[in-house]
Amino acid sequence: MAKVTYSPGIDKVSGALSKPKKQYGHSCGAYLIGTHREKPTENPNCSRLYIKSNDTYKRTGQPSENEQLARLRFSTVSAAVLARSRDLSKVASDQAAFVAQKDQPYGKRTMKAYLWMVCGDAYDAEHQG
Repeated sequence: MAKVTYSPGIDKVSGALSKPKKQYGHSCGAYLIGTHREKPTENPNCSRLYIKSNDTYKRTGQPSENEQLARLRFSTVSAAVLARSRDLSKVASDQAAFVAQKDQPYGKRTMKAYLWMVCGDAYDAEHQG
């Protein structure tokens, strides 16, 4: 961690300033991450700069069973949403059901979100036990 002062005209920076370059299976460089503290304090040093190695965010272990199940659910529901959005026999009924629920509390505001809800609920009902 380091205290940092940016050039005139730049008040604050938050996020990655630099990322390692990956090319041909080789990664060189480091992550350069700038942060800005928003909470009120008497300390005038509110900007920080962190340098992390290029393998900081590399996965060290295998995905857990829950993560594998979540990945399977996502890929299955994603394919179902795509298929349902292209199925002309369901378009009219889906649009009518979408409009009916859109203005309800917790209603989905976009057609894609509505289809994700419908297909996700169908997947969950099918794989509940």
